Amino acid sequence: MHKRCFLNAALAFIGTTAVGVPLATLAKAKPKIEVWKTASCGCCHDWVKHMEMNGFELKVNDITDAAKSTLRAQLGLAEKYGSCHTALINGYVLEGHVPAKEVHRLLKERPKALGLSVPGMTIGSPGMDGPDYKGRKDPYSVLLVQRNGSSTSYQAYL
Repeated sequence: MHKRCFLNAALAFIGTTAVGVPLATLAKAKPKIEVWKTASCGCCHDWVKHMEMNGFELKVNDITDAAKSTLRAQLGLAEKYGSCHTALINGYVLEGHVPAKEVHRLLKERPKALGLSVPGMTIGSPGMDGPDYKGRKDPYSVLLVQRNGSSTSYQAYL
């Protein structure tokens, strides 16, 4: 019995579990995002990379544009909030080039809402900020979309 107590104390001290997995790894599991996009969309691919670089794990599904519209409708998101990709995270819809910073904030604050949207394809937003755009940044807002279809500005980027 004393050996088991010593082993547990030693494992706690070095910060690993009995199977050798660091406790910090278990405590900091990456939030999972499932995204639907068209296979040929380069800006969607860049947004996925942006999200992965900012601590998210993504599952990517390539679908047609028509299927994206159907998916948005099934999720309750009006077409006016549409962009080139749709995603889900922890019960929230993400539409378009939403910055990772705002998704982290959404998950921390947990507002009662459908999700976040950056309608259209604003140059300078994540995924629309590559070298082809030569540093250009157009102002845009991340919208907090409610289940009733209304929205408010969640964060403005000027």
